[in-house]
Amino acid sequence: MLETRSLLMRAWLYSRWTSSTYLHGQGLDTTALIGEGTETSSDLLLAQMLQMEFDREYDAQLRREENKFNGDSKVSISFENYRMVHPYEDSESSDDEVDWQDTRHDPYGPDKPSPIAKRGFVGKGKEITTKHDEVTCGRRNTARMENFAPGFQVGDGIGMDLKLPNRVFNALKQYSYSEQRRSARIHETKEHSTSDQAIDSKTRLLLYKMVNAGVLESINGCISTGKESVIFHANGGSMDEKMVPAECAIKVFKTTLNEFKNRDKYIKDDYRFKDRFSHLNPRKIIRMWAEKEMHNLIRMQEARICCPEVVMLKKHILVMSFIGQDHVPAPKLKDAKLSSEDMKRAYYQVLDMMQQLYTECKLVHADLSAYNMLWHMGKVWLIDVSQSVEPTHPHGLRFLFRDCKNVSQFFQKSGVTDAMGERELFNAVSGLDITADNEVDFLVEIETLEKINEDHVQQMGKRVKMTYECEIPKED
Repeated sequence: MLETRSLLMRAWLYSRWTSSTYLHGQGLDTTALIGEGTETSSDLLLAQMLQMEFDREYDAQLRREENKFNGDSKVSISFENYRMVHPYEDSESSDDEVDWQDTRHDPYGPDKPSPIAKRGFVGKGKEITTKHDEVTCGRRNTARMENFAPGFQVGDGIGMDLKLPNRVFNALKQYSYSEQRRSARIHETKEHSTSDQAIDSKTRLLLYKMVNAGVLESINGCISTGKESVIFHANGGSMDEKMVPAECAIKVFKTTLNEFKNRDKYIKDDYRFKDRFSHLNPRKIIRMWAEKEMHNLIRMQEARICCPEVVMLKKHILVMSFIGQDHVPAPKLKDAKLSSEDMKRAYYQVLDMMQQLYTECKLVHADLSAYNMLWHMGKVWLIDVSQSVEPTHPHGLRFLFRDCKNVSQFFQKSGVTDAMGERELFNAVSGLDITADNEVDFLVEIETLEKINEDHVQQMGKRVKMTYECEIPKED
């Protein structure tokens, strides 16, 4: 009985698998397997053929389960990884099954909307569809979102059969363009502006030129950072026309405009720069800011006020003498540990410098505090005078009162009993005699004086302008 069943199985497998068409469909060579025109009696070969038949039936069942599971759903699940013989397809497979080796089409991928013909419509009669069709236009807009900037995430709108109206698509397109421009501006800001302790390529090139020219021997590193500038320490070199200090401070004004937007009041009403201010772009205004500090320091040097000595100015880079010793900057007056006698002596030095600054230099510091004064070699040194203005400035007296208030409060808190109040100090520095019982009335009188002063300056400016025009000879 067993021999009969074995013979029947052999006969069925032989009739099934000796078909050259089928074996070639499975990627097998009939000649290599069983020889040409001969029968096989190998149990191993018969077992392999039987296993392959079972695998084919298993794959067919897997496809049916996959189709039943997915149905008409737009999101489909593939059982491809569970197939037993998935690199090959037999000749008896249906036409709608995909040959994964011979096609690049993904049956589970979304289909892009078909384009409209050049004539603007497709179809005939009642089935005609124009390019303005709502569904067609919405699908086309969804496909066009793939052309947005790479950083703009649009998702899989085609796979979801998303129909995007023109209004929404145009809004997304404008937003994509604005985001792309914003990213470009951020990149430009990083490349072309100075940051807290870094310099851009143009500033670096200017510093290299200073070193190559011998003005500076070396640049050592950053010693201080602020809202408007970065300070570097450098070893001085030599110049033909003047002596260069052994230790120099390089003040690099930041080329970012955020900190300068609210500080134009210090320069636009200064008669020395008023005519140039309106004709410059914002980046050149920053260079003017550095130039303003240079001129103010030169005035202070002529009055023999303790301040850094100007070495040279190159665009937005100001080279000065270093206040300190052996690469160590002098401490700020706020941080200096002084005895009561030294603090008292520092107070009278500051009082004398404020009077000199006002009467001899015709300047008001406009940002004077313990943070902008250094203690070095038993003396107070004034720094950071880029915002300093003349007393004729429309807000000059108000700036002076603010300076007096900062100085008076600091020394009074430091225990200097001789320190005057802000109103007394203002009158002592300016030489005015404003008598007011409280700060509000005092400020009102200051504003009145500023108004009178502004009218006087404007009248003087008109007279100078008329005189200048009269002296210009007329052309024939």
